[in-house]
Amino acid sequence: MRYRKLGSSDLEVSEISLGSWLTFSGGVEAEQTRACTEAAFDAGINFFDTANVYGRGAAETAWGEILSKHPRDSYILATKVFGEMSDTDSGLSADQIAKQIDASLTRLQTDYVDLYQAHRFDASVPIEETVEAFQKVVEQGKARYLGFSEWTPEQIQAAIDIAGPDLFVSSQPQYSMLWQAPEAEVFPLCAANGISQIVWSPLAQGVLTGKYKPGQPIPSDSRFASETMNVSKDRLITDPILEAVQRLVPIAEGAGISLPTMALAWVLRRSELASAITGASRPEQVHSNASASGVELSDDVLKAIDEALGDVAVKEPTLAPNAQTGVKHR
Repeated sequence: MRYRKLGSSDLEVSEISLGSWLTFSGGVEAEQTRACTEAAFDAGINFFDTANVYGRGAAETAWGEILSKHPRDSYILATKVFGEMSDTDSGLSADQIAKQIDASLTRLQTDYVDLYQAHRFDASVPIEETVEAFQKVVEQGKARYLGFSEWTPEQIQAAIDIAGPDLFVSSQPQYSMLWQAPEAEVFPLCAANGISQIVWSPLAQGVLTGKYKPGQPIPSDSRFASETMNVSKDRLITDPILEAVQRLVPIAEGAGISLPTMALAWVLRRSELASAITGASRPEQVHSNASASGVELSDDVLKAIDEALGDVAVKEPTLAPNAQTGVKHR
């Protein structure tokens, strides 16, 4: 496992990290969660990413029980705030950030998180209030560093204008062969301000494993077969996309690697990235994903990938699900 520096922080995170969205929030059993987490340690993964809203606390609670058995300095823990925890609890107001960090720490059974992230931007709250509330979390020692997920360039710049480039160390956008939108504006803006990318859905929710075939039924044991785990199904499970993915298979075989490994190596080719967040429901998936660290793709392979994808990849600046536009000031 290789490690990369996370933005302007002193954290060195594994190139492949383990996330808990759609899996450890209730999608898999407790023993599977434990087995996958222990497999991550075995594979050299030291970065674990969750959020308060995953299972409305279930994912944090599961990892609190498991990670508390490991020395606190043996892993880097990240969580997020924004999503709806109840009818009255959501967003990035000062009160909510103060309330939710304490609740997250209790569930995670730790005194601090290494990285506290705004899960989305809250356009209903003055950005000055949000920034100050996050700064207070750090001042209180409840988080070491701050990050954000799916903010627009305008929102990122507004926060930097208020508190400087050292406010945030990480950005968490969706990014994969099929969703290349952050390359256009978010990557360069963050790089200019010392902010690393830790990307989610690098395997496009499993589509880039190649297990979904055009014209064939969705496998019964797959994510998209579940009513509760089929986020982005309509966007991703289309014949043009699935046909393009099948064109990638012989490219990976020719390079002597699996398609998932090639997809992860493709996102890691960018120096702006610190880590690619992967999900897993079985330990062998954790080890398979971890094996992508250090794999480098030749120029010929990268060119072949571009040709195989054709025009199915999203490249223009585009909002991810639940992202908000605009900035409110005091």
